[in-house]
Amino acid sequence: MTLTTLLTIAGAAFLGWFWYDAMQAREHTLAACRRACRRINAQLLDETVALERLRLARSRGQIVIARRYRFEFSLDGDNRCEGRIFLLGSRISDIQMEYPDGLVLEEVSRSD
Repeated sequence: MTLTTLLTIAGAAFLGWFWYDAMQAREHTLAACRRACRRINAQLLDETVALERLRLARSRGQIVIARRYRFEFSLDGDNRCEGRIFLLGSRISDIQMEYPDGLVLEEVSRSD
């Protein structure tokens, strides 16, 4: 095999892993958003989360992928409120939900 062939195979394997990891992270995040909305009797709008930011970060002494997702929820069915959820690797680090009156529900993982 030539170097070009090996690099192509390695690149394809990396892209496959990255896509799979992104889908797993999205599903994990969506489930956490559903639970957070249920806790405050809110409706998760559009049943989706949108990736806002992707970067490398340090967590528990290791380099991991840090992701920030945005989602929308409604307390009464008439308004749209924004929330954000943060992932470090595969672990939810915190959830922020902004209410119309300016209050913020913030859950932060203290397991570090």
